[in-house]
Amino acid sequence: MKVALLDDFHSLIPDTLAKWGWEIINAQTWNAEDFINFSKDLDGVFISSSIPLTENVLINAKSLKFIARPGAGLENIDLNYCKKNNISVFRSPEGNRDAVAEHTVGMVLMLLNNLKRADTEVRDGIWNREMNRGHELMGKTFAIIGYGFMGRALAQRLKGFGVDIIAYDKYISGFGTKIVKEVSMDEIYRTADFVSLHTPLNQDTIELVNDQFINQFKKPFYLINTARGKSVVLKDLSFALKTGAVLGACLDVLEFESSSFENINYKKNSDLNKLLKMKNVVFSPHIAGWTLESKYKMAKFILEKVKNQFLKK
Repeated sequence: MKVALLDDFHSLIPDTLAKWGWEIINAQTWNAEDFINFSKDLDGVFISSSIPLTENVLINAKSLKFIARPGAGLENIDLNYCKKNNISVFRSPEGNRDAVAEHTVGMVLMLLNNLKRADTEVRDGIWNREMNRGHELMGKTFAIIGYGFMGRALAQRLKGFGVDIIAYDKYISGFGTKIVKEVSMDEIYRTADFVSLHTPLNQDTIELVNDQFINQFKKPFYLINTARGKSVVLKDLSFALKTGAVLGACLDVLEFESSSFENINYKKNSDLNKLLKMKNVVFSPHIAGWTLESKYKMAKFILEKVKNQFLKK
């Protein structure tokens, strides 16, 4: 098997492929044109998000048997083309679900307890206790939209905080437990104090959080997005934060990220610039699932899936 590695992965991946006797191509510098030119005899590809694998890019990879995506999102892969051409697509959300869950909780606690502001003030010689009085999670209603690997991991982390955990998922049902209550979106609109997105990026979730979405809530709430940036319209979120319809936001992903997640355009972006000035918004650069441990676990899970299909037992 001849396999190209298009991104920087844990060494477990190339080391394991070498043990299997597979030929490994280091293709981290490839762009879409390079892939078109050099993929004719590839059997497999490991990719994170460097190149959108559209039909136009994949069409020359006549021997391609699989695409392996260590991580969760598959929006950069033409799944319809892969299905029509018998190309298996693997992902490993099991590998970074714990990282996403912990990061989500960390951002929420940072926001509620004014930790960024308090840390900066103390370093600047300001000892202001009353202005940094925080809010507790206990007793609040925490809504999870999207109850896959990430949503479930978050619910497990939250259960010790004494919050009422409710969840909605458009694609699955029957997941309610003693920890989490399965609800409709109407109940989320009525009761939620916190709303955390854990949804894939597709036509149902692009611009999911907009004016119409926000206006359906019966009380102000906090928004957390560690899923995909294009699911939240920053212009509408900025206005809601200004009016108080949204009390605060934790944003690990942003609407204006590049498709590879490696860059964002700060220039001539008034909506983003407004948010950057708000003290009730916490940011991080698309790293919720980006821990040293998750890099290894994503590699481990994806290799197991590839092995189960392509290596004889």
